[in-house]
Amino acid sequence: MSSLVIHDLHVSIGDKPIVKGLSLTVNSGEVHAIMGPNGTGKSTLAKVIAGHPDYTVTGGDVLLDGRSVLEQEADERARAGLFLAFQYPSEIPGVSIANFLRAAVQARLPEGEEIDASAYYKRLYAKMDLLKIDRKFTSRSVNEGFSGGEKKRCEILQMAMLEPKMAVMDETDSGLDIDALRIVSEGVNALRGPGLGVLMITHYQRLLSYIVPDFVHVMYDGRIVKSGDKSLALELETRGYDWVKQELAALPA
Repeated sequence: MSSLVIHDLHVSIGDKPIVKGLSLTVNSGEVHAIMGPNGTGKSTLAKVIAGHPDYTVTGGDVLLDGRSVLEQEADERARAGLFLAFQYPSEIPGVSIANFLRAAVQARLPEGEEIDASAYYKRLYAKMDLLKIDRKFTSRSVNEGFSGGEKKRCEILQMAMLEPKMAVMDETDSGLDIDALRIVSEGVNALRGPGLGVLMITHYQRLLSYIVPDFVHVMYDGRIVKSGDKSLALELETRGYDWVKQELAALPA
């Protein structure tokens, strides 16, 4: 069993604190959802876990299977088993999805070991069939001219091929219509299992109607201030976040 442990994490950008003492543990086989209003540090958390260089960790730690990842470069974290699905995936003109994924899989092999082309394509097509993606998709340049739904499906295909221990999904539902959201969610659900832990960041309960989480956490002012099961997401959808703020304001200083 793998685990992602975030312990008393503090993060700043420049002189501005954003994450202010956040702690959370995600085990393999679990799906955790983080919800919260804009500006609370949700996307910052995702980027820090993945190793984005613009942010400074001023305290705490992030551990994958008991080992700190904070001194590792982003590619080292990926090889160790972390995956980040971006809110706004970048376009890579001139690089086909098939070649991009092949390079990514190759990068995770031991030094000197070469990927077997026939085995690679057999596995790629099996994953595409699982995710209900047309095989012609692989000849297209990565995300170039893609709709929002196609970009997110490309992210899920990457996750399927790389088979990470922990996947962080930063607002995967952003920019998706209902049909695209359903298709992407079916892909994520197809990958759920005992070998994968998932940390989903979202504003809206609608994603969680398709990908039902085991745990829901409310992030506010850089910290997790409330946790529960899927019913918490429904309550947030109905009542918004003001009641959480009021509960916090009522606590003793």
